[in-house]
Amino acid sequence: MFTYTVSVCTGKQEFAGTIDHVYLTLTGTERCSDRTLLDKSFFERFARGTVMPIDVHVKETLGDIVLVKLEKKNFLFNDQWYCRCISVTSPSGDRFDFPCYRWIASEEAVVLRDGMARLSHEDKTSLLNDHRRTELESRQQLFRWKEWQPGFPMSIDANSGKELPLDVQFEAAKSVDFNVNFIKAINNLGLNKLKSLFQKSWTDIEDFQEIFMTIKDPVSEYVMQNWEKDFMFGYQFLNGCNPVMISKCVNLPDEFAVTQEMVKGSLDRGLTLQEELKEGNIYIADYGILEGVRANATDPNTQQYLAAPFCLLYKNSQNEILPIAIQLSRQTPAGGTNTVFLPSDNHHDWMLAKMWVKSSDFNVHQLVTHLLRTHMTSEVFAIAMYRQLAAVHPVYKLLIPHVRFTIAINTAAREKLICEDGIFEKANATGGTAIVEVIQKAMKTLTYKSLCFPESIKSRGVEDLPNYYYRDDGMMVWEAVKSFVSDVVKICYDSDETVQKDKEIQAFVQDVCFSGMKNCPKNCEFPDSLTSREQLVEFLTVVIFTASAQHAAVNFGQYDWFSWVPNSPSTMRKPPPAQKGQVDMKYIMESLPDRGRSSWHLGAVWALSQFQDNELFLGEYPDTYFTEQPVMEAAKIFRKKLAEVTNIIKSRNENLQVPYCYLSPDRIPNSVAV
Repeated sequence: MFTYTVSVCTGKQEFAGTIDHVYLTLTGTERCSDRTLLDKSFFERFARGTVMPIDVHVKETLGDIVLVKLEKKNFLFNDQWYCRCISVTSPSGDRFDFPCYRWIASEEAVVLRDGMARLSHEDKTSLLNDHRRTELESRQQLFRWKEWQPGFPMSIDANSGKELPLDVQFEAAKSVDFNVNFIKAINNLGLNKLKSLFQKSWTDIEDFQEIFMTIKDPVSEYVMQNWEKDFMFGYQFLNGCNPVMISKCVNLPDEFAVTQEMVKGSLDRGLTLQEELKEGNIYIADYGILEGVRANATDPNTQQYLAAPFCLLYKNSQNEILPIAIQLSRQTPAGGTNTVFLPSDNHHDWMLAKMWVKSSDFNVHQLVTHLLRTHMTSEVFAIAMYRQLAAVHPVYKLLIPHVRFTIAINTAAREKLICEDGIFEKANATGGTAIVEVIQKAMKTLTYKSLCFPESIKSRGVEDLPNYYYRDDGMMVWEAVKSFVSDVVKICYDSDETVQKDKEIQAFVQDVCFSGMKNCPKNCEFPDSLTSREQLVEFLTVVIFTASAQHAAVNFGQYDWFSWVPNSPSTMRKPPPAQKGQVDMKYIMESLPDRGRSSWHLGAVWALSQFQDNELFLGEYPDTYFTEQPVMEAAKIFRKKLAEVTNIIKSRNENLQVPYCYLSPDRIPNSVAV
């Protein structure tokens, strides 16, 4: 008689003794064991994180253990058991580790491979090849593509969180009810009384302080104190919550009616506008994507408006980025005149023009920068990973921490947030049909290269912009992620040819290109194959950076930069002014969001800016998917580099009036989960 000692580690929940029967079977290179019953008394001894030993007795040795099978039988209850990992010690003392990190539920069997990462061609036996094929076939049935709206990136085929595969659902302790979360935020911020006055306008800018009473955040307070100043308006294009709109202006758009005569008083180097353009000191933010979009019309009692402004920005001799011209309409010269608002205009005209730019910026941020280019894109990567990469594939092991809860949060958003009658409609000008219109238009310009951080910086011509901390910190994090990915790829792929013959990795990128991103234009550049390790490194860096750093940069500063409503109005209730000298403070207050919409807006940006309980930050990998020492050492080096980046950012921030922390690695969650 021979004895194999099996150690089972559980997690996620305490047990109340209601789990019925789970059977365990070991498969070795020579033979299989009989099923061993783990009965109710076994589970009654389990608490979260407990490691319990089980002896499996066999008449003959099994050889090297290659598979562990868990089967759950239901009798009275369909309880769920979360298994972290299993290790098996053979009679000769050899140890085999089997990462699991899965729920065991229903009547389905879970078959685990040992922890060594293997490419598909490295499986040499029919047993392992069959297991790999069966696993992927099963996952492809669970993770089905669905087009939620025409022209959108594809998403998971599920109408609610309960329909998702169990392993990607939120943990029970994590609330994902947006209605509950936002109402809780409104209660926490003391906005209940204002919410009941939904349609009532504010009377003066200072009135917005009524919903600012409980704020203790230094950045948002600084914004409140300085929001009207041109330097603060310009600074947000660099380091605010939407730092991706500013581009170097080489030639003025034909529709932009700005002239040398208009801006000469704002140019402090004694050069003409054309000369400043040639010197590279003129930048632009263009919100043309909103042109022709129908504003939110879901509330018959409140007319709402959108604009598609141009904003011309100037890098002055003090290296400040200042607005020097704003145009709110886009009539062609033959179709009428375009009014260009200037810093020299009267106070109310210039204030309202800047508010319109910031309102447009907020709405583009919400739907394009944030929703499309982080949430939806990361979900495509996640679904393709589950469909095409076996659990023993090294890229699956690399990416799994970076897709945690992404499918779940997006499903919840489609169910409660951006759906018809969802919360997004309550406060935003791009609610209603505008959501679909804007995403469809943005998809036409979504390219693979625009997700590569260095390429996106270069394409906008902002490599040399001073005080652009989003760029500086983003480059450091990008390089750290790329270095880690490169180390893992070199360990697991010995040549470019190995990449080329890896059928699963080729299927992964093809699924992203031809299924997930099928509504992108033909020139979107998403690769349909990979021919080198270098290409693989870039692709995986994009996946991880998008889910972690890019999402952090555009999500967790929402409360800081959007909570002072006049700085980032979520909607406008009066049309944009077509002429100068016709608006006063009354018109401005009637344009800004009313008390109810302001309350929903503030509750939303507060809720979206909160880290989750037990958040896992970049490089924190408590689940040991890789068991190879070289990869574990690479992860250790990765964490060391991230710590160095954190210290560099912390040191710089000590000398800044407004610290920039959103890309500090200790504040970047691993995945899109909020």
